Amino acid sequence: MPRLAVFALVVCALAVAAAVVSFAQGSWLGIVWILMAGISSNMAWFYVRKAKMERRGEEGAAAAG
Repeated sequence: MPRLAVFALVVCALAVAAAVVSFAQGSWLGIVWILMAGISSNMAWFYVRKAKMERRGEEGAAAAG
């Protein structure tokens, strides 16, 4: 798994934990943390798919050449 995807997953997990704590304390600031978790999970998904597509492209180039 690409390093940026791992970092994005860590940020996602921390944002979810912060949202839980925020909502448990009765603060509506947890909504911001939920949005951050969504953005970071999308970033992780993007970097995983990008690495997979690059790997397939390299395999195709090696097979063609």
